[in-house]
Amino acid sequence: MPEHTVQQGDCISSIAAEYGVFWEKIWNHPRNASLKEKRSDPNVLLPGDRVFVPEKEGREESAATDRRHRFRKKGVPAKLRLKILEEPAGPEPPPRSSPPGSPRREKNVTGEDPRGEASPRPDRPRKDIPFVADIDGTLIEGRTDGEGMIELSIPPGARRGRLTLEPGTIREKVIPLQLGTLHPLSEVSGIKQRLANLGFDCGDASEEVTPQMRGVLRAFQEKHGLAVTGEPDRATRDKLKEMHGS
Repeated sequence: MPEHTVQQGDCISSIAAEYGVFWEKIWNHPRNASLKEKRSDPNVLLPGDRVFVPEKEGREESAATDRRHRFRKKGVPAKLRLKILEEPAGPEPPPRSSPPGSPRREKNVTGEDPRGEASPRPDRPRKDIPFVADIDGTLIEGRTDGEGMIELSIPPGARRGRLTLEPGTIREKVIPLQLGTLHPLSEVSGIKQRLANLGFDCGDASEEVTPQMRGVLRAFQEKHGLAVTGEPDRATRDKLKEMHGS
C-alpha cells in the first residue's frame, strides 16, 4: 500500500489514474482524513503533501459464454471547468477638482457609496463565444454558455493545454493552461495564482507577501467592496474563492 508524495501538477484524480484506483477511494480513505481536512478540495494539493493510496480490489462478473458483453470504466475522464470574463477595465481617470465649498462624493473602505449607489459590477462573463481547447494535443471546439462557462472532459493525467478564444477574429486570445498546478488558497502562492487568473498580477508565485502583492490586494478589495487592508484576510480569501471558483 504505497504513499504518494505530491508533485507539481498532481491532484487526486491524476494520482488515482496513475495507480488504477477510484479517486473517491483515495480521498475518502481514513488514512487521508487529515489531508482531506487540511486541503478540502481533491483537485488542489500542494507539492510535498503525502497521499495514502489503497490497494486495488478485484471484482468478478458472471456472464454467458459466446455472447458479447459491454463493460464501462468508471472514474474517467476528469472535468475541467473555466469561466471566461471580459478583460478588466483600466484604471479610472483621476477625479476632477471641485470648486471650494462644493459637496464631495466619496466611497468608504467597503466600496459602498455613502449616497447608496452601487459599486461597479464585477467583470461580465463572455457569453456564447467560440473557443478551441488543445489538451495534451487533443483539440476540442465549442462555445461558452450563457454564464461564460466552459466544461471539458479531459484525461485525469493531463498537464498542459491551450485555450484559444474567438479564433480567427480580431479578438482572438490564446491562454496557456497549466493543469493541476493551482496551490491551496491557504497558501500565499495560491492567493497569488488566483489573483493572477482574475487579472491581478502579483509579479511572482512565491510564499512572500510582497509590497506589490499588497497593492494588488488593495485593488482587488476595492473593486469587490471589501475593507481595503492590503492583507490576505479571511474576507478576501472568501471572495477570491467565490470569484475564482476554487
